[in-house]
Amino acid sequence: MKKEKREKDFLHKPVYPGGIKAMRKFLKAQLCYPKQALAESLEGTVYLKYTINHLGKVIEARIISGLGAGCDEEAVRIVKLLKFEVPKNRKMKVLFHRNIQIHFRLPKKTAKKAAPESAPGIRYEFVPTEKKTDDQPPKSGNSGYSYTIEW
Repeated sequence: MKKEKREKDFLHKPVYPGGIKAMRKFLKAQLCYPKQALAESLEGTVYLKYTINHLGKVIEARIISGLGAGCDEEAVRIVKLLKFEVPKNRKMKVLFHRNIQIHFRLPKKTAKKAAPESAPGIRYEFVPTEKKTDDQPPKSGNSGYSYTIEW
């Protein structure tokens, strides 16, 4: 008689699809640097605590430590966009609480290189030509094969 193994966790925690790297990539793609923070050259980290319901949606996000200048509101906005996968927890509707840090770093200024004036380019020209017509009789409306048998 074999003894059944117990599950490691009594309650299974929600997981972001794709893992932490996918969540960071999503947050980075959705993050829109606030104009006021750009004007003030403000950088820093916003610390948030958020709540995930039994369906995997973020229902509440609270700021633990903020920056101001629109960064706090932007951090709350992108955290509320997150959707998690929640496994079944013994038919219980459980709320999960998590902490997250959203980093606001000023975008790097990239100097655009001007294209040299003497750079060779490719130019295409199209010249219409007339279709050659053969001395064949015009085809009838029906497509198919025709046979001529001579005796």
